[in-house]
Amino acid sequence: MSLLIGMSFLNGLTLAALLFITASGLTLSFSLMRVVNLTHGAFYLAGGYIGLTVLKATGNWALAVLLGGLFTAVLALVEERFLLSWARGNDLIETLISLSVAIIIGDLILVVWGGNPKTIAIPKSLGGAVVIPVIGIIYPLYRIFMLGLAIFIILGLWVFLKKTNLGITIRAGVDNFHMVSALGINVTRLFTIVFGLSGGLAGIAGVVGGTFMMLGPGEDWRILLLTLIVIIIGGMGSLSGTIVGALITGLIYSFATAFIPQFSLFFLFLPVAIILSIRPQGLFGKEA
Repeated sequence: MSLLIGMSFLNGLTLAALLFITASGLTLSFSLMRVVNLTHGAFYLAGGYIGLTVLKATGNWALAVLLGGLFTAVLALVEERFLLSWARGNDLIETLISLSVAIIIGDLILVVWGGNPKTIAIPKSLGGAVVIPVIGIIYPLYRIFMLGLAIFIILGLWVFLKKTNLGITIRAGVDNFHMVSALGINVTRLFTIVFGLSGGLAGIAGVVGGTFMMLGPGEDWRILLLTLIVIIIGGMGSLSGTIVGALITGLIYSFATAFIPQFSLFFLFLPVAIILSIRPQGLFGKEA
């Protein structure tokens, strides 16, 4: 295996890990609420900048991840309870509200942190590089950590959705929303919990991604675009689809950027066009 191919493969996996962490929150909220929350990219960027500020103040990267996720979870709760809840059932208005909130958050970030790109420092414990067995490539330890974190979140979400009462209720709401409501489940509270969790995952991804790449104006819309590609390919509301969509998107983007950068966007959107024409609900999505 050539060095370029091996590095492109590993880079694609680590990008897929970041995209999954980001997209898992969006697909989780869509699975119950049927809202494509365009504020998700802004949550990502806000979480990253909060994490950067916390890290500078405390020097604790883990605390930065925790508070970055907590801050965006609170933002998501505020958006859902005071804005989206008033437009429940009107898809167009809900989308426009989320778009407006995303623009407002983006402008506030620009005012508070400025327009210069910033990067969150990699913690010392995750610095350096390791040799990947079999292929023998020296690869940054932090990127390996990202893969492990994504796997941990996959397992955590699986346990949450399959083994807990709240998760089972959410899955039931996905399959038959009206039946869940008729059983006396407090759907409003369920919306709030899921939307908060969605925002929290975006904020965590922002800190992890800000350490992996950079934070700056426009990064919120770039990560939102990649996240939407992931869930369009995998299928809205499907955790399995999100995993597969993240892998496809990450690997295609990595290989296309390495070998044919001038056509990277073409190959990134090609599977989207093919899948939507053959299976509009995505690979693992269910028909409405």
